[in-house]
Amino acid sequence: MDFEIGVVGLGVMGHNLALNIERNGYLVVCYDLDKEKTKAFMEGPAAGKNIIGVESPSALIDSLVKPRTILMMVPAGDPVDSAIKTLKPHLEPGDILIDGGNSYFQDTERRNKELEAEDINFIGSGVSGGEEGALWGPSLMPGGQRVAWDSIGPIFRAIAAKAEDGTPCVEYMGPRGAGHYVKMVHNGIEYGDMQLIAEIYDVLHRGLGLSAEDLHTIFTEWNDGELKSYLIEITADIFSKTDRETERPLVDLILDEAKQKGTGKWTSQNALDVGAPIPTINAAVESRILSSLKTQRVLASRVLHGPTPQYNGDRRRLIDSARQALYTSKIISYAQGFGLLKTASEEYGYDFRLHDIAKIWRAGCIIRASLLGDIMTAYERDPSLVNLLLDDAFRSAVESRQSAWRFLVQTAVDIGIPVLALSASLAYFDAYRSERLPANLTQAQRDYFGAHTYQRVDCEGTFHTNWTVNKGDVTAKSHEVS
Repeated sequence: MDFEIGVVGLGVMGHNLALNIERNGYLVVCYDLDKEKTKAFMEGPAAGKNIIGVESPSALIDSLVKPRTILMMVPAGDPVDSAIKTLKPHLEPGDILIDGGNSYFQDTERRNKELEAEDINFIGSGVSGGEEGALWGPSLMPGGQRVAWDSIGPIFRAIAAKAEDGTPCVEYMGPRGAGHYVKMVHNGIEYGDMQLIAEIYDVLHRGLGLSAEDLHTIFTEWNDGELKSYLIEITADIFSKTDRETERPLVDLILDEAKQKGTGKWTSQNALDVGAPIPTINAAVESRILSSLKTQRVLASRVLHGPTPQYNGDRRRLIDSARQALYTSKIISYAQGFGLLKTASEEYGYDFRLHDIAKIWRAGCIIRASLLGDIMTAYERDPSLVNLLLDDAFRSAVESRQSAWRFLVQTAVDIGIPVLALSASLAYFDAYRSERLPANLTQAQRDYFGAHTYQRVDCEGTFHTNWTVNKGDVTAKSHEVS
């Protein structure tokens, strides 16, 4: 019997995807370096299904119909290169390797080019949705050779999550590392979303003294409105959980140190490389780093003093302002993420279709939210839209809520509760809508200490001033600099 797809790596994501693929009518052959893991899978979840397990890469490849399609679900980094090295001697021109892990997009670029030189197709695909998504329908973001996508498309469309309109949450993202780039930005937006929610929680919990039970009620209500999303839904659920031994809210017992796998940091680093401003996402990454300084923060809390984190004003107003501030800041976070995608598309020649990216994030993935339907509509109205804030609907949504947004941020500052992401979102909005920013002074400083030159608002050309002569009024026209 010829099997239609091979799965290499039987961790939770790998074996759940194998089950998903088989449930959708495909014959699957599996392999894991750990033979015991293969055995446990075959005797457990895969028992009685159209799945076989093999003990060697050659047996895997010999079982597959040509051109062979192999999905690798191994940890990012060296393990991917090792898996490719193990499989490659058994492959033939036209075969397709798929990396479904969280690989860095530049690694995918390299692997795609190296394998293409040997006539082997390589797809780097973002997979979002966690364990449950892998089993029942993730959002998939494949990039690589178009001919390879055309071949694997039926399988990916079958296993992908389905949006409310029935559309599979998968589209071809573009060449080479495009798929993993989109997944990287997805994770950056995810970082921003999570930090914004955490800051709102902090203001309401510490500042207003709301209990976990109160917060469960509030977030449940919010999930029925404009904030409806997976992250708001699970946040409401988190607030409902009680520790059995202490009978205290479980969230109150969790150490305040947030870990990270690196994808958010990659987003921040690459945004600096391509020149795209994403301060909300950057603030989220920095907040996780700050959270890791637990020992230092404990010490600092004893010697550094500020206002008492307690709000004594109108409780209803603060809660409603928190909802509006969270919604506007989420819009800003998505605007930054899609702005980065647009910039990177030009930088790397990915030719991203932002409408399609919004479309496939509507279900299955971690950042799925009703807001994404509105984003998709915005790019339908104007495919060349440079920033979501310039769409009439989003402009109106943000402007109509900015009073509450400013009140929430100001209140947090006044009572000493840190809101790095919320305030960064507001600062981005104010900077983006400013016709003139103080960068003129920055340019003057650069010219003063480094003769870096500047341009003027009243005439054409590039100029340099000898700032130390006669009050700095001697200006010489300079040559153009590259």
